[in-house]
Amino acid sequence: MNALVENMDFSIYIEEFKKRLKYLFREKYNYNALGLTRDFPAELVDEIMDQTPLSVAIPQRYGGRGMKVKECLQILSAASYESLPLSLIFGINIALFLEPLAKYGQAAVQQRVFKEFIENKAMGGLMITEKAHGSDALNMKTAFEQKQNMYHIKGQKHWQGLSGTADFWIVTARETRPNGELARDIDFFVCENNKEHQYIPMTHRYNNLGLYAIAYGINEIDIIVPKEQKLLNETTGIKLMLDTLHRSRLQFPGMGLGFIKRLLDESLTHCQERQVGGTPLLTIDSVKNQIAKIQAAYTLCSGMCIFSVDISGIDKNLALMSIEANVLKALVTDLMQESAQISLQLAGANGYRLDHIAGRSLVDCRPFQIFEGSNEMLYTQIAEGILKLMRKAKKTNLYGFLKEYERTSLSAEYFVSQLDLSIDSTLKQRNLILIGKMIARVISFQFVLQLDGFNTQLIEITRQSLLSDLAAFYGQFNIQNDVNPILDYEMNSDWTTF
Repeated sequence: MNALVENMDFSIYIEEFKKRLKYLFREKYNYNALGLTRDFPAELVDEIMDQTPLSVAIPQRYGGRGMKVKECLQILSAASYESLPLSLIFGINIALFLEPLAKYGQAAVQQRVFKEFIENKAMGGLMITEKAHGSDALNMKTAFEQKQNMYHIKGQKHWQGLSGTADFWIVTARETRPNGELARDIDFFVCENNKEHQYIPMTHRYNNLGLYAIAYGINEIDIIVPKEQKLLNETTGIKLMLDTLHRSRLQFPGMGLGFIKRLLDESLTHCQERQVGGTPLLTIDSVKNQIAKIQAAYTLCSGMCIFSVDISGIDKNLALMSIEANVLKALVTDLMQESAQISLQLAGANGYRLDHIAGRSLVDCRPFQIFEGSNEMLYTQIAEGILKLMRKAKKTNLYGFLKEYERTSLSAEYFVSQLDLSIDSTLKQRNLILIGKMIARVISFQFVLQLDGFNTQLIEITRQSLLSDLAAFYGQFNIQNDVNPILDYEMNSDWTTF
């Protein structure tokens, strides 16, 4: 690692890094204007990695900057302002490889692997997902057997970011028992792609709709790794996985902030410069409302970043922090998609181009609502978690509980009428999702209220935006929609016969 970078004040480093990315993405390579090009040019990646951005997620004893969450989020944000795929590449490396390796890896392996990241621009990822077991990770079929001091791991994974390109992987598998059945727990293994018997080929590449810079596909695993490359869990592998995934979800606001800020800056500039009937687009009332929604998203994401800095360091175990982790991941990714939709609409016909910032952003951010747990599933889990706490507290009114709940004790009072709901354990999932969306917004607004000295106008914009959202969810909940699809929908439904 460049000693100048290692010892540089981070505020100076991050500003220089932002300038460098702007030059590389908008001038030297102009990658976003290439439209349909897949993969970053190797030269572009090389110049980005010359700045050793991943050093923020490497311990100081191995030559890194010390794994400060604030620095990690700033790197993610700086990257997503210029390129969401680049930020996701950094996010995969930081949250799904470097941090779990630093927390659970064995010393000899840490030293060897971190050296490759510092000196040779290495990258790493995490393999969990299987075709038949996406969010159902506990039923994965990738299996391992221990033979003396080695582990033989065999299976198939897919949709791993950096498939076919990462130098290192953390691979998840279940132990094969003597009776042939697989153990319930999950174990994690580091593999080094350039070593014999550890190479994992991508046998088929997917034509992903967005995020063209990142390779995704099917990975066939048939590897043998030494005993020292097994991660050491503190209790169980399942808790190791939850700790890792929750920490990753808590870092989504880092990716979201730069992305939303770029859309906000681009939309503000466009709406000030674009003339309609001789006046700027920004003078139209509905346009003002749309821009304000992006500003509310920016504000909520800022509050989430502060919370993440306080809570998500590797010195903390996040296995039980499902409500908070799910709130940040689900809401920030919904806000990213909403901001992209608004930006595209405001840009007009020009926005509907893959080489326009709005068009590219729309397709690039869409999978964020799906991977690492689909948002519908996460909102359901948020609601179920709160309902469990309500039952324990013998509460049935949502506002009555939230005004006393640690994460909403400050923010609930701003939405008394919208939270005045009596809920019980018989709710349909569609209503659990609504409750989860409501809770996520109230929790996130508390993060904003705790931003001492933050722009009061932005806070008020955010309050009004959330008030509108919560009122809509309140109305949907009270309608008690119970429609179900019919399989024989074609019966008596051909309009030409009427």
